Order: sequence, then structure tokens, then C-alpha cells
Amino acid sequence: MNHTEDFSLRMEQLVRECEAALDKYLPDPDSMPAGEAPAATAARAMRYSVMAGGKRLRPLLIARISDLYGGRRALAEPFMAALEMIHSYSLVHDDLPAMDDDEYRRGRKTTHIVFGEGMAVLAGDGLLNFAYETALTAFDAARTPAETAAVVRALRILSGNAGIYGMVGGQCADLEAENRGQEITGETLEYIHSHKTACMIRSAFQIGAVLAGAPESDIERLGNIAVRIGIAFQIQDDVLDVTGDSEELGKPTGSDEQEGKSTYVSLYGIEKAVEKVRLLTDEALADYESLTVRDDFLRALLEQLVSRRK
Repeated sequence: MNHTEDFSLRMEQLVRECEAALDKYLPDPDSMPAGEAPAATAARAMRYSVMAGGKRLRPLLIARISDLYGGRRALAEPFMAALEMIHSYSLVHDDLPAMDDDEYRRGRKTTHIVFGEGMAVLAGDGLLNFAYETALTAFDAARTPAETAAVVRALRILSGNAGIYGMVGGQCADLEAENRGQEITGETLEYIHSHKTACMIRSAFQIGAVLAGAPESDIERLGNIAVRIGIAFQIQDDVLDVTGDSEELGKPTGSDEQEGKSTYVSLYGIEKAVEKVRLLTDEALADYESLTVRDDFLRALLEQLVSRRK
């Protein structure tokens, strides 16, 4: 078996583990507790939104990094599910007519098209709230005071990166830039990328390490790696909107240009965008080499994230 096959098999296994965690923690609309039947439609919309597929990048990173530092999956699993729920809620709300007004995501109808706008809002709200309910169950798995303290810290990372000083702040800057209808500066664009995308990826890198008791220096380096990879990931997304195949991506291409949206590509051109992705990746990999533990899979994953075609 060659290195590529080995990586692909490990990736498929980790994605299956993430899917199993999501299936375990998401509310089941067909088995709602007694007296909670009226909430079944929201639960169905939540499950539709999360189980639509995707890379499962964020929970996958929590799992792999926790494993790498010898962590227990029982502590990591609730955060794996919670982080993906938060990511999914953000996509549900992003797709709404008041935001990006997208009809398709991952090759199928978006939540508001299937369930209506009101129920899509509730599904997003439900996912955000249920994410924290899910993450809190990690306290039940904690065996020592150190593990309990690690869960508290992981919760702070999760909530901080998802909130007004993280993903919500990035989305706010993005929305205001669109409302002004003017080309934004490179500085503003980097703020958007570093908050809207990179903050949630930083959660994935650091939560797994914190729960596993990784050295403080590694937790800090993983945060730096995540910011660089997160920004590069978003720039690559902008590149693929111009150069990618809509069938392969599962969504229309060229939408950024049609909507007059400012991206790294529109500001600097394709060549400089590709060059920036490579530079950020090289910086992230240099930090990666300074970690106290490493493995070939994680390094290959970092490289794949920013060279992907979908």
C-alpha cells in the first residue's frame, strides 16, 4: 500500500468516526422524548443540515490531535460533535436570503429551500444551542480534576472562537463590506478570513490538544498553525470559485465575481492568491515541525487542505 492509499484510508476512517459521533449526539426527530413532538421538525432540519456531508475537517482535527497526544476519545467526542454543529449552524444561516441567498450546498438543496426560512433560522439556533449542551457532556467523561479543568478550557476556546470576537465578528465584517458595495481593503479581508474561517479551525487544533494535556508550547503553536491554514483554506476557496469545477465542488462557481464580492483573487489576482496560499502553508508547516509530537498523516492533511480541488 502506498502513502496516498494509506492517507486516504485513514481519512475515510476518521470521517466515519466523526459521522458516528454526530449521529450519536444529534437529536433524533423520530425518537423525541415524550411531550417534545412539536420540536421534531426543527430536529429534522438540524439533522438534514449537519448530515449533508462535507469534509468533517473540524471534528477530524480534534480527533486526530487528541489521539496524537494520547488523549481519551470519550473526552474529545462531545467536542467533535459540538464543533461540527456550530460550523453547520453558520452555514445554514449563511445560506439564508438575508445573507448569501444560496440554493445549493454540497450538491443538494439548502436547509431554507427544503424547510422554509423560518425553520432554517430555528435549525441554526437549535444547532448552536445543542452544540453547547453536547460539549457540556464531556464533564461526565472527566476522570480527574485535570481533565475537568481541560474541559473548562476547551469550552472557553469553543465559545470564544464562535462568538463576536471570532466567527460572528468575521461574518459581521463580511456582511458590512457587502452592504457598503465597495471593494474592501486587504486588511479587512484578512480580518474576515482570520475570524470567519480560521477561528473555528483554531478551535479544532487547540481543543484536541488541550483535552489530551499537550504541552503549552504546542497548544500555542497549533493555534498559529490553524490561523495560517485557515486563511490559506479560505483563499483557496476563493481560487476554486474561479478555477474549480461546479460539479466537483457541489456548488456553482463564479458566484463571487457575479455578486461583485471582494476576495483575495479579485484584489490581487489568481497568481498572487496561489502564491499566498503556498506561503501561508510553508509557514504553518515550519511551525508544525517544532511540535513535540508529529505524524505523517497530520502533515499530509495540512498540505491537502490548501491544495484541494473541492
